[in-house]
Amino acid sequence: MHKSKYNQHFDRRTFIKKSAAATVAGAFILPRFSIAQSGASAIGKLNIAIIGAGGIAEMCYGDCRKENIVALCDVDSERFPKWAHEENIPMFDDYRKMLDTHEAEIDAVVVNTPDHTHFVATLDAMQRGKHVCTQKPLTHTIWESRTLVKAQEKYGVITNMANQGHTYDGIRQMREWHEAGVFGDITEVHSCINGPTWGNKYFDKPATFPPPADPVPDSLNYDLWLGPTAETPFHQNYHPLRWRGFYQFGGGQLVDWFCHIADAPVWVLDLYEPTVIEAVKVVGGNEWVAPDGNIVRYKFPARGKHPACTLTWANGNKSVQHRPQNVEWGYGDKLPNAGSYFTGTRANGFTDGRSNHPRLANRDAMKAFKEGGFPEEKYPRVEGGPFAEWIRAIKGEGPEPGSNFKYAARLTEVSLLGALAARFGGRLEWDAAKMEISNRPEINAYLRGTPRAGWEMGDDLWCSS
Repeated sequence: MHKSKYNQHFDRRTFIKKSAAATVAGAFILPRFSIAQSGASAIGKLNIAIIGAGGIAEMCYGDCRKENIVALCDVDSERFPKWAHEENIPMFDDYRKMLDTHEAEIDAVVVNTPDHTHFVATLDAMQRGKHVCTQKPLTHTIWESRTLVKAQEKYGVITNMANQGHTYDGIRQMREWHEAGVFGDITEVHSCINGPTWGNKYFDKPATFPPPADPVPDSLNYDLWLGPTAETPFHQNYHPLRWRGFYQFGGGQLVDWFCHIADAPVWVLDLYEPTVIEAVKVVGGNEWVAPDGNIVRYKFPARGKHPACTLTWANGNKSVQHRPQNVEWGYGDKLPNAGSYFTGTRANGFTDGRSNHPRLANRDAMKAFKEGGFPEEKYPRVEGGPFAEWIRAIKGEGPEPGSNFKYAARLTEVSLLGALAARFGGRLEWDAAKMEISNRPEINAYLRGTPRAGWEMGDDLWCSS
């Protein structure tokens, strides 16, 4: 496969475009694109470019193919879908070249890459005035998440993070029930998911870092796959999926699933800025490789009408499974595969692994609650998933997406703090206003990381406000 030579550094500020139309009354969005403009479809469809064409990208194709997909990008030529070849969709290995070539046509961009390249691809598209929907977690570092919020404010584009559960009815029901006083004060939440065992199930051998070098597949442009991270010899466990187990590229099971499972407690209870994050138990892993299991406890102070609350996250095998006290209905002696358990002063409740299907923990109480009628709906329901929601907002046919970057960045930040506790162990005291770990300043370097030469982005946004 021909390797792209388009790796030279260039000034992305050259590509900054005029901002999108402003939000009307804080709810409905006027579309940036216009059917009268060059490059926009004559029948009012969006022109969408997709970065990352295989794997998780399949979840976006259903809604995006109802619009116009004008170009695809993937660093691995074997990851392009069959229909893209049949329809002669332009295909690239370098997203920057794709954005350059089709900039006049593109209205919106979907980012489906590994975590470590979310930020650069997303920000580059935003700087060019393109609406963006990015897979979860939003970014690989806290600095990156906060910088994308600044970018959304500056460029005025429509954004969304593709954590599907935030579009489901269940998360809205849970918040409505809580606001109606069904649970009383919720002071404790437990979120969990089982597995994986990185050293056995996902890796071919117990992981060390860096592992021995393997030959780079002919189909893969590995330099572009690395993107902003440090030059590291290729290993077969990095691509296409097992990169999540290496902190250089992902955040292990915690970061992978937190934005799904803990979406409900974070949004329902406003759990955005923990003051303490503590690794209660860590099994396996090291500074470079995610653990096979961990228990991480977050402490949140009182927040307006919400009392102080703890959120305990657990993932892994039976040695790290953690159960709340007085568990009812559905758990027994066996923990669920994934979900959140809310402990309230009046009632306890559950949401599942996608922050959906809420229920009370007591069967009889749930039956009576259902028969008496649920509280009135306060939060509008979303038709379709995150991509449909995002497309409607761009067209001015719906409100700003619920997991827009202002929310997604805060949710992602909580998950990344947990990963830092699991990685380095012990107790972290977090000063959200200063964006620093006050008791262990040596860890602060990991709040941003150091991008590779030629991939530096976002400093102008960070310093501008």
